[in-house]
Amino acid sequence: MTILITIMAYFAALFLFSRIVGGKADNDTFFRGNRKSPWYMVAFGMVGASVSGVTFVSVPGMVMKSDMTYLQTCLGFILGYAVVAFVLLPVYYRYNLTTIYSFLNKRLGEGAYKTGAWFFILSKLTGASVRFYVVCIILQKFVFDAVAIPFWITVTAMVALIWLYTRRGGIKTLVWTDTFQTLCMLTALVMIVVNVADALGLSLADAVNVVSGSSMSRVFVFDDINSTRYFWKQFLSGIFIVVVMTGLDQDMMQKNLTCKTLREAQKDMCTYGLAFVPVNWLFLALGILLVQLAAGNGSTLPSSGDELLPMFAATGTLGFPVVVFFTIGIVASSFSSADSALTSLTTSFCVDIIRRPADEKLRRMAHMALCATFIVFILLFRLLNSTSVIDAIYIMCSYTYGPLLGLFTFALVMRRRLVDRWVPVVAVLSPCVCFVLDCLTQRFFDYRFGYELLMLNGLLTFVGLSLISRSRYIPKAACR
Repeated sequence: MTILITIMAYFAALFLFSRIVGGKADNDTFFRGNRKSPWYMVAFGMVGASVSGVTFVSVPGMVMKSDMTYLQTCLGFILGYAVVAFVLLPVYYRYNLTTIYSFLNKRLGEGAYKTGAWFFILSKLTGASVRFYVVCIILQKFVFDAVAIPFWITVTAMVALIWLYTRRGGIKTLVWTDTFQTLCMLTALVMIVVNVADALGLSLADAVNVVSGSSMSRVFVFDDINSTRYFWKQFLSGIFIVVVMTGLDQDMMQKNLTCKTLREAQKDMCTYGLAFVPVNWLFLALGILLVQLAAGNGSTLPSSGDELLPMFAATGTLGFPVVVFFTIGIVASSFSSADSALTSLTTSFCVDIIRRPADEKLRRMAHMALCATFIVFILLFRLLNSTSVIDAIYIMCSYTYGPLLGLFTFALVMRRRLVDRWVPVVAVLSPCVCFVLDCLTQRFFDYRFGYELLMLNGLLTFVGLSLISRSRYIPKAACR
């Protein structure tokens, strides 16, 4: 009941924000926020939107199997955000884009444009479904199972709530609600850490010493190149993950494109890029403290790292305040990524796929249809999931975002015409070849690809596009 009351109060606050900010919104407001968003609000809100419920639940438990080595990937994130800020953002602002896939149309043609948009829609539906699955499954386990409410009703109700507060203001509303949600998420994280330290009888300074002295505090791995945790694999993958999952992702870029100027967008990108290392360190530190608490209590650690934080925070083991903070944190982080995903999917579908950005009635219908599709994807993931949630996202990212990496790289560095009908073939074949290579290297060389599979996928796409390109040319739109 505590969790349910907390969620209801949280949504009441979101609807109030939506009502105040949404106002009389048109499609330009929904898609671009009228290009009037303050950069510092976008930056702060993007921390919550990028973290998501997956990080809130999965990252603390990662220390059980991989120590603090996830920070190697986070260090790569910093350089990745710099690449997006100073390479991709200037291009997007130069063309005054509503969706970033319009750039592919200007440089490579209709085939690349449609392929990029469809791969984004597939990638975003998949990734956002996994992220939102986290909050739904936790609510189901700790609240709705007790009153015999089926999981599909839980999912439908949660997505319907998102639709209600985003259907009018779109991206303009999200800039404000994401700021509120990020504040809630970070406050919840800090308060949970404080309460866990208190349960261990530690001051905050003592807690830092316990974390730094733990055998699970290892960050860097340089001694095993075959390991998926090898430093250069994770660091370079972190760079490419950000370039692809932020710089080539309409969801992440749509908010950045609502800033007034390019310079403000670059400031917002670099600011929240730097925030990821300390925020993720805090999540991992929480995981170490929870393992210490379990050892002190004689509790058995869960088999899945995703269950470590909920085992203590959602069951009342640490007291009523932690239940409230955990609920706020998981809901805020999950909804801040899901609501922006649905808004960006609606934008891309209206602008890129059906090419009718001015039709408000069609936009409302598309928004509702995509919410329904979102529900179906979440239910499918529950049937298929068999690994850590955060690893599942990055595995799927490697396969579905790789073609986007190849397409945009080709558009930025090459001046050749593509044969439109072969572009989708290349984009589909590249992930298939990557899958086969991953299976073969595991079988014959005992080598398993990690996040670097994304880079290989992008490279194969780039090579494939080169093979189907024709004579050298520079489109008129690119010369303006």
